[in-house]
This record gives sequence, structure tokens and C-alpha cells, in this order.
Amino acid sequence: MQIPVTRQYRGYAVRPSTHSLPDGCFSSNVTLARSDTLAGPALYEFYSLGYFSSEEDALGYSDRWARDWIDTRG
Repeated sequence: MQIPVTRQYRGYAVRPSTHSLPDGCFSSNVTLARSDTLAGPALYEFYSLGYFSSEEDALGYSDRWARDWIDTRG
């Protein structure tokens, strides 16, 4: 199991993660955190964004999905 790495993207802390399923697949997940001086802190958690046969693919998808979400919602 890979250790999730948090990185910064456009003011958000992005932490992709996976969940191992009984059938051997991996669910892709992501947590986004943002500190805004006007609105205060915000935490977003998204689960089961997709299912993949490898943990690496699931983490990659979580990361791309998070960047897409941030780019479209800011």
C-alpha cells in the first residue's frame, strides 16, 4: 500500500488515497483542504470516484480528479 502524499495545488492541500476492496480492486478517494482568510477553513472529502485494478491507477485518477475539481470550482 502506497502512503498518500499531500501536495499543494492552487491554494488547496490535495491528498489522494485509495481503499482496497475484497475483490482486489482499489477505490480512488481524495481529500481537499483550503484555508481562506475571509471564509475560514474548508475541507472536502470525496470517496469512490472510480474503481481500478491497481493502486497506482486509483491514486493517479484521484489526483487528476482533484485538479479538475479545483480548476472548475476554484
